[in-house]
Amino acid sequence: MRDAILSIRDRLDGFGVFLSGLCAVHCLLGLILVPLIGLGGGVLLSPRIHEAGLALAITVGVVTLGLSALRHGRLQPALIGALGIVLMALALGVGHGTREAVLTIAGVALVATAHLQNLRAAV
Repeated sequence: MRDAILSIRDRLDGFGVFLSGLCAVHCLLGLILVPLIGLGGGVLLSPRIHEAGLALAITVGVVTLGLSALRHGRLQPALIGALGIVLMALALGVGHGTREAVLTIAGVALVATAHLQNLRAAV
């Protein structure tokens, strides 16, 4: 049973890294494609995408980073991940544009770093 729980946690860390990458790509596409060619502005810039992504990031982050901190006793990944989630939440309040993208990309980079630290600590 313990191995199954650890496997799920490791998969969630991997999913957290993947989700962070998707979020960064989404931000970059929004900055580049929408102003240049007007492609998908209604979809790419929808606040619902950001809200859903943040909710998912918080859920995966709290569960995975919290369980990992309990398992290996290192608080650093959880604190880094929490800071990343705060930056992503702040990005929701600044409106679309460069500031939003910078906050979001910095946040997802921190969250991905925290997940990677957890995966390394689990080995």
